[in-house]
Amino acid sequence: MSNTPHAPAPVASEHIGLYDRRGLQPRNVSFSWEDTPLHWLPGDPFAGHTINVLHLLLPAGERWFVHVYKQVLPLITDERLRADVVGFIGQEAMHAAAHDDVLPHLKRLGLDPTPYTAQVDWFFEKLLGDRTLPPGRARKWWLMERVAIIAAVEHYTAFLGNWVLNADELDRRGADPMMLDLLRWHGAEEVEHRSVAFDLFMHVDGGYRRRVRTWATAFAALTFLWQRGARYFMENDPELPAAKASLGQLFRAGQQGVLPSTGSMLKSIPAYLSRSYHPSQEGSTAQAVAYLATSPGANGAHAANGAHGAHGPHGGVRA
Repeated sequence: MSNTPHAPAPVASEHIGLYDRRGLQPRNVSFSWEDTPLHWLPGDPFAGHTINVLHLLLPAGERWFVHVYKQVLPLITDERLRADVVGFIGQEAMHAAAHDDVLPHLKRLGLDPTPYTAQVDWFFEKLLGDRTLPPGRARKWWLMERVAIIAAVEHYTAFLGNWVLNADELDRRGADPMMLDLLRWHGAEEVEHRSVAFDLFMHVDGGYRRRVRTWATAFAALTFLWQRGARYFMENDPELPAAKASLGQLFRAGQQGVLPSTGSMLKSIPAYLSRSYHPSQEGSTAQAVAYLATSPGANGAHAANGAHGAHGPHGGVRA
Protein backbone atom coordinates (compact mmCIF):
# COMPACT_ATOMS: atom_id res chain seq x y z
CA MET A 1 0.00 0.00 0.00
CA SER A 2 1.57 3.23 -1.14
CA ASN A 3 2.03 6.33 0.92
CA THR A 4 0.11 9.47 0.14
CA PRO A 5 1.90 11.47 -2.58
CA HIS A 6 2.14 14.57 -0.42
CA ALA A 7 2.37 14.11 3.33
CA PRO A 8 0.06 16.51 5.20
CA ALA A 9 1.90 19.49 6.61
CA PRO A 10 1.91 19.87 10.42
CA VAL A 11 1.60 23.26 12.03
CA ALA A 12 5.17 23.63 13.30
CA SER A 13 4.22 26.08 16.06
CA GLU A 14 1.96 23.44 17.65
CA HIS A 15 4.73 20.98 18.50
CA ILE A 16 4.99 20.43 22.24
CA GLY A 17 8.74 20.99 22.17
CA LEU A 18 8.10 24.71 21.87
CA TYR A 19 6.30 24.65 25.22
CA ASP A 20 8.38 22.08 27.10
CA ARG A 21 11.94 21.24 26.06
CA ARG A 22 11.58 17.82 27.65
CA GLY A 23 8.85 16.94 25.14
CA LEU A 24 5.83 14.89 26.16
CA GLN A 25 5.86 13.87 29.81
CA PRO A 26 3.39 11.86 31.90
CA ARG A 27 2.22 13.92 34.87
CA ASN A 28 1.68 12.71 38.42
CA VAL A 29 -2.01 13.19 39.08
CA SER A 30 -4.29 12.73 42.05
CA PHE A 31 -8.07 12.84 42.35
CA SER A 32 -10.43 12.20 45.24
CA TRP A 33 -13.91 10.84 44.52
CA GLU A 34 -15.48 10.67 47.98
CA ASP A 35 -17.57 13.82 47.47
CA THR A 36 -18.45 13.36 43.78
CA PRO A 37 -22.15 12.49 43.35
CA LEU A 38 -23.44 9.94 40.86
CA HIS A 39 -25.12 12.75 38.93
CA TRP A 40 -22.08 15.02 38.87
CA LEU A 41 -23.68 17.26 36.22
CA PRO A 42 -26.73 18.66 38.07
CA GLY A 43 -30.05 18.25 36.30
CA ASP A 44 -28.70 16.25 33.35
CA PRO A 45 -27.95 12.61 34.18
CA PHE A 46 -27.98 11.66 30.49
CA ALA A 47 -25.13 14.04 29.57
CA GLY A 48 -23.20 13.03 32.69
CA HIS A 49 -23.58 9.33 31.95
CA THR A 50 -22.65 9.82 28.30
CA ILE A 51 -19.40 11.40 29.45
CA ASN A 52 -19.03 8.67 32.10
CA VAL A 53 -18.61 6.15 29.28
CA LEU A 54 -15.04 7.46 29.10
CA HIS A 55 -14.34 5.69 32.39
CA LEU A 56 -15.52 2.43 30.85
CA LEU A 57 -13.80 2.64 27.47
CA LEU A 58 -10.53 4.38 28.18
CA PRO A 59 -8.74 2.08 30.63
CA ALA A 60 -8.91 -0.94 28.30
CA GLY A 61 -8.45 1.15 25.16
CA GLU A 62 -5.43 3.07 26.38
CA ARG A 63 -3.75 -0.05 27.76
CA TRP A 64 -4.23 -1.49 24.27
CA PHE A 65 -2.62 1.62 22.75
CA VAL A 66 0.41 1.09 24.99
CA HIS A 67 0.64 -2.60 24.08
CA VAL A 68 0.55 -1.89 20.33
CA TYR A 69 3.00 0.99 20.49
CA LYS A 70 5.57 -1.04 22.38
CA GLN A 71 5.53 -3.42 19.40
CA VAL A 72 6.00 -0.64 16.85
CA LEU A 73 8.83 1.19 18.66
CA PRO A 74 11.58 -0.80 16.87
CA LEU A 75 10.24 0.42 13.51
CA ILE A 76 10.65 4.12 14.32
CA THR A 77 13.71 5.68 12.72
CA ASP A 78 13.02 9.33 13.60
CA GLU A 79 14.43 10.12 17.04
CA ARG A 80 12.08 13.01 17.85
CA LEU A 81 9.07 10.92 16.88
CA ARG A 82 10.37 8.04 18.97
CA ALA A 83 10.68 10.35 21.98
CA ASP A 84 7.13 11.59 21.38
CA VAL A 85 5.82 8.02 21.20
CA VAL A 86 7.56 7.12 24.46
CA GLY A 87 5.97 10.19 26.10
CA PHE A 88 2.62 9.26 24.58
CA ILE A 89 2.88 5.76 26.08
CA GLY A 90 3.51 7.25 29.52
CA GLN A 91 0.57 9.64 29.27
CA GLU A 92 -1.83 6.96 28.01
CA ALA A 93 -0.87 4.60 30.84
CA MET A 94 -1.63 7.41 33.28
CA HIS A 95 -5.01 8.10 31.68
CA ALA A 96 -5.99 4.44 31.98
CA ALA A 97 -5.09 4.36 35.68
CA ALA A 98 -6.89 7.63 36.48
CA HIS A 99 -10.15 6.56 34.84
CA ASP A 100 -9.89 3.09 36.36
CA ASP A 101 -9.90 4.81 39.75
CA VAL A 102 -13.41 6.18 39.12
CA LEU A 103 -15.01 2.76 38.64
CA PRO A 104 -14.97 1.59 42.30
CA HIS A 105 -16.59 4.91 43.24
CA LEU A 106 -19.41 4.35 40.74
CA LYS A 107 -19.90 0.86 42.18
CA ARG A 108 -20.10 2.28 45.71
CA LEU A 109 -22.85 4.59 44.47
CA GLY A 110 -24.86 1.62 43.23
CA LEU A 111 -23.89 1.55 39.56
CA ASP A 112 -21.74 -1.52 38.87
CA PRO A 113 -19.84 -1.07 35.57
CA THR A 114 -18.36 -4.59 35.54
CA PRO A 115 -20.76 -6.22 33.01
CA TYR A 116 -20.01 -3.50 30.48
CA THR A 117 -16.27 -3.26 31.10
CA ALA A 118 -16.01 -7.03 30.54
CA GLN A 119 -17.36 -6.49 27.01
CA VAL A 120 -14.91 -3.64 26.40
CA ASP A 121 -12.00 -5.76 27.63
CA TRP A 122 -13.01 -8.52 25.19
CA PHE A 123 -13.16 -6.02 22.33
CA PHE A 124 -9.62 -4.72 22.84
CA GLU A 125 -7.93 -7.87 24.11
CA LYS A 126 -9.51 -10.41 21.76
CA LEU A 127 -10.94 -8.68 18.70
CA LEU A 128 -8.09 -6.14 18.39
CA GLY A 129 -5.45 -8.06 20.30
CA ASP A 130 -2.42 -9.97 19.07
CA ARG A 131 -3.11 -12.78 16.65
CA THR A 132 -1.23 -15.99 15.99
CA LEU A 133 0.31 -14.97 12.69
CA PRO A 134 3.54 -16.08 11.04
CA PRO A 135 6.42 -13.58 11.19
CA GLY A 136 6.69 -11.36 8.16
CA ARG A 137 4.08 -9.77 5.97
CA ALA A 138 0.92 -10.97 7.75
CA ARG A 139 2.12 -9.98 11.20
CA LYS A 140 3.27 -6.57 10.00
CA TRP A 141 -0.05 -6.01 8.20
CA TRP A 142 -1.97 -6.55 11.43
CA LEU A 143 0.37 -4.25 13.34
CA MET A 144 -0.07 -1.48 10.73
CA GLU A 145 -3.86 -1.91 10.85
CA ARG A 146 -3.84 -1.34 14.59
CA VAL A 147 -1.47 1.64 14.35
CA ALA A 148 -3.87 3.18 11.83
CA ILE A 149 -6.91 2.46 14.04
CA ILE A 150 -5.19 4.22 16.95
CA ALA A 151 -4.55 7.26 14.74
CA ALA A 152 -8.26 7.40 13.92
CA VAL A 153 -9.31 6.97 17.56
CA GLU A 154 -6.87 9.69 18.61
CA HIS A 155 -8.54 12.05 16.15
CA TYR A 156 -11.68 11.69 18.26
CA THR A 157 -9.99 11.82 21.65
CA ALA A 158 -8.34 15.09 20.57
CA PHE A 159 -11.71 16.33 19.30
CA LEU A 160 -13.26 15.55 22.70
CA GLY A 161 -10.29 17.03 24.55
CA ASN A 162 -10.58 20.29 22.64
CA TRP A 163 -14.34 20.32 23.28
CA VAL A 164 -14.10 19.80 27.05
CA LEU A 165 -11.43 22.48 27.41
CA ASN A 166 -13.91 24.94 25.90
CA ALA A 167 -17.18 23.56 27.30
CA ASP A 168 -18.07 26.55 29.48
CA GLU A 169 -21.63 25.30 29.85
CA LEU A 170 -20.38 22.53 32.15
CA ASP A 171 -19.10 25.22 34.52
CA ARG A 172 -22.33 27.19 34.30
CA ARG A 173 -24.32 24.05 35.15
CA GLY A 174 -22.27 23.50 38.30
CA ALA A 175 -20.45 20.32 37.23
CA ASP A 176 -18.54 18.60 40.02
CA PRO A 177 -15.10 20.29 40.05
CA MET A 178 -13.19 17.06 40.66
CA MET A 179 -14.77 15.31 37.68
CA LEU A 180 -14.34 18.40 35.53
CA ASP A 181 -10.65 18.59 36.45
CA LEU A 182 -10.14 14.92 35.54
CA LEU A 183 -11.85 15.44 32.19
CA ARG A 184 -9.94 18.62 31.39
CA TRP A 185 -6.56 17.27 32.53
CA HIS A 186 -7.11 14.26 30.28
CA GLY A 187 -8.51 16.40 27.47
CA ALA A 188 -5.57 18.80 27.66
CA GLU A 189 -3.09 15.94 27.34
CA GLU A 190 -5.05 14.56 24.39
CA VAL A 191 -4.70 17.94 22.69
CA GLU A 192 -1.06 18.15 23.71
CA HIS A 193 -0.18 14.83 22.07
CA ARG A 194 -2.82 14.92 19.34
CA SER A 195 -0.30 14.64 16.48
CA VAL A 196 1.72 11.68 17.76
CA ALA A 197 -0.51 8.80 16.63
CA PHE A 198 -1.05 10.29 13.18
CA ASP A 199 2.63 11.13 12.73
CA LEU A 200 3.53 7.58 13.74
CA PHE A 201 1.07 6.13 11.23
CA MET A 202 2.46 8.35 8.46
CA HIS A 203 6.01 7.36 9.45
CA VAL A 204 5.53 3.58 9.36
CA ASP A 205 2.86 3.32 6.64
CA GLY A 206 0.83 6.38 5.64
CA GLY A 207 -1.42 4.64 3.11
CA TYR A 208 -4.54 6.68 2.42
CA ARG A 209 -6.74 3.67 1.72
CA ARG A 210 -5.68 2.18 5.04
CA ARG A 211 -6.45 5.50 6.76
CA VAL A 212 -9.99 5.52 5.32
CA ARG A 213 -10.64 1.85 6.04
CA THR A 214 -9.43 1.98 9.63
CA TRP A 215 -11.29 5.25 10.24
CA ALA A 216 -14.50 3.41 9.33
CA THR A 217 -13.57 0.61 11.74
CA ALA A 218 -12.74 3.03 14.56
CA PHE A 219 -15.81 5.21 14.01
CA ALA A 220 -18.19 2.23 13.93
CA ALA A 221 -16.61 0.70 17.04
CA LEU A 222 -16.66 3.95 19.03
CA THR A 223 -20.27 4.67 18.05
CA PHE A 224 -21.39 1.16 18.98
CA LEU A 225 -19.52 1.00 22.27
CA TRP A 226 -20.44 4.54 23.34
CA GLN A 227 -24.17 4.16 22.76
CA ARG A 228 -24.13 0.82 24.57
CA GLY A 229 -22.30 2.42 27.48
CA ALA A 230 -24.73 5.34 27.73
CA ARG A 231 -27.69 2.97 27.58
CA TYR A 232 -26.13 0.74 30.24
CA PHE A 233 -25.59 3.65 32.63
CA MET A 234 -29.08 5.06 32.15
CA GLU A 235 -30.83 1.71 32.47
CA ASN A 236 -28.88 0.70 35.58
CA ASP A 237 -28.84 4.04 37.41
CA PRO A 238 -30.31 3.29 40.86
CA GLU A 239 -31.72 6.81 41.08
CA LEU A 240 -33.47 6.70 37.68
CA PRO A 241 -35.94 3.81 37.46
CA ALA A 242 -36.84 2.87 33.86
CA ALA A 243 -34.59 5.58 32.37
CA LYS A 244 -33.54 5.30 28.73
CA ALA A 245 -30.93 6.91 26.48
CA SER A 246 -31.99 8.27 23.09
CA LEU A 247 -30.61 10.07 20.06
CA GLY A 248 -32.96 12.94 20.83
CA GLN A 249 -31.28 13.44 24.21
CA LEU A 250 -27.88 13.39 22.51
CA PHE A 251 -28.95 16.03 19.99
CA ARG A 252 -30.47 18.29 22.66
CA ALA A 253 -27.45 17.97 24.95
CA GLY A 254 -25.25 19.02 22.04
CA GLN A 255 -27.43 22.04 21.36
CA GLN A 256 -27.21 23.03 25.02
CA GLY A 257 -23.40 22.71 25.10
CA VAL A 258 -23.12 19.93 27.68
CA LEU A 259 -22.03 17.46 25.00
CA PRO A 260 -20.38 18.03 21.61
CA SER A 261 -22.92 19.17 19.02
CA THR A 262 -24.10 16.80 16.31
CA GLY A 263 -22.85 19.25 13.70
CA SER A 264 -19.33 19.38 15.09
CA MET A 265 -19.18 15.60 15.30
CA LEU A 266 -20.27 15.28 11.66
CA LYS A 267 -17.73 17.88 10.53
CA SER A 268 -14.95 15.87 12.18
CA ILE A 269 -15.44 13.10 9.62
CA PRO A 270 -14.39 14.89 6.40
CA ALA A 271 -11.68 16.68 8.39
CA TYR A 272 -9.91 13.38 9.15
CA LEU A 273 -10.52 11.95 5.67
CA SER A 274 -9.05 14.98 3.92
CA ARG A 275 -5.71 14.20 2.28
CA SER A 276 -4.36 17.46 3.71
CA TYR A 277 -5.42 16.63 7.29
CA HIS A 278 -2.97 16.93 10.14
CA PRO A 279 -4.03 16.92 13.82
CA SER A 280 -1.98 20.03 14.61
CA GLN A 281 -4.44 22.02 12.48
CA GLU A 282 -7.10 21.59 15.19
CA GLY A 283 -6.98 22.62 18.84
CA SER A 284 -4.32 24.64 20.62
CA THR A 285 -1.24 23.29 22.37
CA ALA A 286 -0.83 26.61 24.18
CA GLN A 287 -4.35 26.33 25.63
CA ALA A 288 -3.76 22.72 26.67
CA VAL A 289 -0.44 23.47 28.35
CA ALA A 290 -1.94 26.50 30.11
CA TYR A 291 -4.69 24.32 31.61
CA LEU A 292 -2.19 21.66 32.66
CA ALA A 293 -0.16 24.31 34.49
CA THR A 294 -3.19 25.17 36.64
CA SER A 295 -5.00 21.81 36.94
CA PRO A 296 -5.37 20.92 40.64
CA GLY A 297 -5.16 17.20 39.90
CA ALA A 298 -2.01 17.58 37.83
CA ASN A 299 -0.30 19.82 40.38
CA GLY A 300 -0.75 17.91 43.62
CA ALA A 301 -3.60 19.94 45.12
CA HIS A 302 -5.79 16.89 45.70
CA ALA A 303 -2.86 14.83 46.99
CA ALA A 304 -2.26 17.48 49.64
CA ASN A 305 -5.78 16.78 50.90
CA GLY A 306 -5.19 13.03 51.19
CA ALA A 307 -6.64 12.08 47.82
CA HIS A 308 -6.16 8.87 45.91
CA GLY A 309 -4.96 8.83 42.36
CA ALA A 310 -2.84 7.52 39.57
CA HIS A 311 0.82 8.37 39.52
CA GLY A 312 4.09 7.55 37.81
CA PRO A 313 4.76 6.89 34.13
CA HIS A 314 3.33 3.40 34.29
CA GLY A 315 0.05 4.40 35.88
CA GLY A 316 0.49 3.03 39.36
CA VAL A 317 -2.03 3.86 42.06
CA ARG A 318 -1.31 5.93 45.11
CA ALA A 319 -2.69 4.20 48.21
